[in-house]
Amino acid sequence: MEKATFGAGCFWGVQAAFDRIPGVVETAVGYEGGTLENPSYRDVCTDQTGHAEVLQITFDPARVSYQQLLDAFFAEHNPTQLNRQGPDFGTQYRSVIFYHLPDQQQAAAATIARLTAERRFSKPIVTQVVPAETFWPAEEYHQKYLEKRGATSCHI
Repeated sequence: MEKATFGAGCFWGVQAAFDRIPGVVETAVGYEGGTLENPSYRDVCTDQTGHAEVLQITFDPARVSYQQLLDAFFAEHNPTQLNRQGPDFGTQYRSVIFYHLPDQQQAAAATIARLTAERRFSKPIVTQVVPAETFWPAEEYHQKYLEKRGATSCHI
């Protein structure tokens, strides 16, 4: 098994989308990339901790490739919006890839270069590609939030 961690705005819809991909074994929403130890949702929403709302994925690379996950990530949100997605704004909603392996860093950079060359988006991609740090799981009520409510997607 391998891990992938993506920030693509509000983590509820991102989790619902990735949970539908065959080969994704487990997902958890949480916070990464900030300075506060063990942050809460309330802390992160202050836009003062530096954390992003993220989805950490455990996947079986024999069933789904990291490239397929990257493609889903870029299809799931607008990577040209700086520190926002839809009506949600703040650094916690930034587009970010936390890579766990050098191969993931290279694949992310190559994907951004390819999408840019293809002019897939009308504006420049602002997605950060940074080393994975400490993943802090979000509170239980955030885990599988949409699934618990019988929804399959939110506004993103």
